[in-house]
Order: sequence, then C-alpha cells, then structure tokens
Amino acid sequence: MAFGRLERPQPSEPMSDINVTPLVDVMLVLVVIFIITAPLLASSIRLDLPKTDAAQPSDPPKFVTLVVDPSGQAFFNDQPVDMPALAAALQEAARANPDTEVQLRADQRVPYGRVVEVMGEAQKAGLNRIGFVAEAPSPAASR
Repeated sequence: MAFGRLERPQPSEPMSDINVTPLVDVMLVLVVIFIITAPLLASSIRLDLPKTDAAQPSDPPKFVTLVVDPSGQAFFNDQPVDMPALAAALQEAARANPDTEVQLRADQRVPYGRVVEVMGEAQKAGLNRIGFVAEAPSPAASR
C-alpha cells in the first residue's frame, strides 16, 4: 500500500476586477431622475403678486398694414390716406414702437415705383421691418 498525496485542485484566484455594470445602471437611473425633476425645480417658486393698475402692459400693435390698390391709392390700417397723412401715420407708429413691422400688400398691377414710394415713407419714419404679403397659388393654377 502506497501512501501518496492526494492532489487537490488549486483554489481559484480571487477576482481583482470591479464589476461596473451595477454602478452604471444606478448612475443612469439618477440621470433620468434629474432630467425629469430639473424643469420642476425651475418653476417651484409660487408667488401671489400684488395687483395695481400701473402694471398693465402697454402693447402697441406689433404690425401695421399698408395696402396699395390697383389705382395706386394707399391705405394705412384699411383707412385711405394720401402721402402726407401716410408719412404722419407711419411716424406715429414708429414713435409708439420702433420695432413695429410694416406688412405691405400691393396689387400685382401696381407700378414698382409706387410700391417703392410707400416703402420709402416707411423707412423715413424709422420702420425698417417691412414684410411683403403674398398669396399662395391655387393648386388648379399650377397645373
């Protein structure tokens, strides 16, 4: 009978790596929570503001309309005006709010020179934001 050594399997080496998967999962959950709650924190202050008549906003019109009909007649906010009255009305609009936009509607048969005159009056008054209003073509006309 021989007595020999029993071979034992080598014990496994201790794991020296850190498993970061649970850490990443927790961090992603925290990021989602912060993304959802951040907008709620910005408007969390509730105020009951005092009331006064002096706090009423004075909003002048944000745009005025200038129309030039086929005969060349100018209209300011749907009221017919001659050139001196148009200049005065545009200056008054510019005094009320220099950022007022002029919406220019001119018939396609109006000569270009007449449209430029009306635009010049608006620019002289200090209104430099001019928008040209046009209509989209009808689907039947594009065929």
